[in-house]
Amino acid sequence: MAFIDFVESLNILENIKISSCQIMDVDLSDSLGFILAEDIVASENSPSMPTSAMDGYAFKFEENIKRLKIGGVNPAGSQDIFELKEAECIKTFTGSLMPKYSDTLIPIENIEVENGEIVIKIPVKKGANVREIGENYLKDELLIASGTKINFPQIGVMASLNISKVKVYKKPIVGIFATGSELLDIGEIQTLPSQIRSSNHLTVEAIVKKYGGEALVFGCIKDDKESITAMMKKALESSDIVVTTGGVSVGDYDFVKDVIREIGFEVLFQGVHLKPGQHIMLAQRGNKFILGLPGFAYSSTVTALIYLLPLIGKFIGYPNNLQCVKATLNEPYAKKTNKTEFIACNYYLKDGKYMVDFAHKKFGTSAILTNLLGSSALMMLSPSDSVKNIGDEVDIYLF
Repeated sequence: MAFIDFVESLNILENIKISSCQIMDVDLSDSLGFILAEDIVASENSPSMPTSAMDGYAFKFEENIKRLKIGGVNPAGSQDIFELKEAECIKTFTGSLMPKYSDTLIPIENIEVENGEIVIKIPVKKGANVREIGENYLKDELLIASGTKINFPQIGVMASLNISKVKVYKKPIVGIFATGSELLDIGEIQTLPSQIRSSNHLTVEAIVKKYGGEALVFGCIKDDKESITAMMKKALESSDIVVTTGGVSVGDYDFVKDVIREIGFEVLFQGVHLKPGQHIMLAQRGNKFILGLPGFAYSSTVTALIYLLPLIGKFIGYPNNLQCVKATLNEPYAKKTNKTEFIACNYYLKDGKYMVDFAHKKFGTSAILTNLLGSSALMMLSPSDSVKNIGDEVDIYLF
């Protein structure tokens, strides 16, 4: 299968259809990070009655009032609705219902109390410190649309509506394993200098958890076809997406690309004019997918961010892409290939604009995962880009 352009690979990904996204009910307290699968509509006005916004004295506003008789005390939660009399005020606390006929509340710090009356030292405007009916929301108002990622404000609003369970899109299960006879998992003892510690499967696991999936990690698999085939079938039994790292290039022991075809998956693309990660592979069978990532740590991480995130988004009804912003180069960069490139860079704000430089970034192979530490982003350059100069505007992806 011939290599394709980066934009074409994204178009293929964009056009993938999931026959049905699964919806489930979760407790509100467990809904953080899920994607909402229903509209949240206000079932009532909030507040349903005029209420006090602070501690003070409720009264009916008139110009140039100096003194008012204290007619009672109105604690928060009281079921009694006081009724104001002429030239009277009611001591009222934050959250209390405003007394009948009152329309204004003067804070405690604006008055002094003398002989059962308040003396107004600092007057307020009519309607001050009163929460009117529906100030927060009105009955039948759409508050949170389906497809919203649930964060703490959404949880707070739903709690105020007495919603204990909420409908959300079920997170896809992403099975992950790394291939390579040289790999050691965490905790394994190194016995040969040729052995290296695998980080890919754990990095991808973290990406999955951060961006809306459920991770199922199967560890490291040796480079033999039978083991990879058995593990692939096992992972597919319990996963919606299987992500592998390594084994998709053109080496004698790169068996993953062959196994994917042999178990009946349709290859959507294999090989993209992309740096890093040109030997990436995506395959589909029904609603199950295999994403074959390169073995180098930086390559597998970058390609997971580019391709795995939107694939997860297909299952949760959410445009699950990295945020792209414009930034200005603070030092030059010379592009060396005619591919689409993703370059690790530092980013920071200066005078309200994003700036980019490459201080302390190492230039070498696609294995340097430490380049993503710190305040890092991915600068994307297109195939037609060459030398970028100080002051040029570039696209950067924030993660």
